[in-house]
Amino acid sequence: MGLPTIELKTGIYRIQAELADTPKSREVGLMNRTSMPTNSGMLFVFEQKAGHCFWMNNTKIPLSIAFIADDGKIVNINEMQAETTNNHCPTAPVRYALEMNKQWFSERVIVPGTVMTGLPRK
Repeated sequence: MGLPTIELKTGIYRIQAELADTPKSREVGLMNRTSMPTNSGMLFVFEQKAGHCFWMNNTKIPLSIAFIADDGKIVNINEMQAETTNNHCPTAPVRYALEMNKQWFSERVIVPGTVMTGLPRK
């Protein structure tokens, strides 16, 4: 889709994140892709804090999702299986969600409470 990218950081890790900040880009997300580079992801940005839930319909690769508060702290992380319709929701209202390859966060010991910097301010 040619989305803009931004660099996010957490600890020693740098992430190139595609920015999904419109209704259409959030709806399409990572659907129909067959791979994603290791330190790349997609950052979903919403106008309002809420319990924005995600599912994996038409998403071919398994993903991990981190729900992120306005202060950059990760609220919770979920592992998501490809091609499923289970809801994955934040445990508190958020405006940001970052999708990465499955287990990207756990393999780097990135847990709830970890701070993500570089989030866009709207």
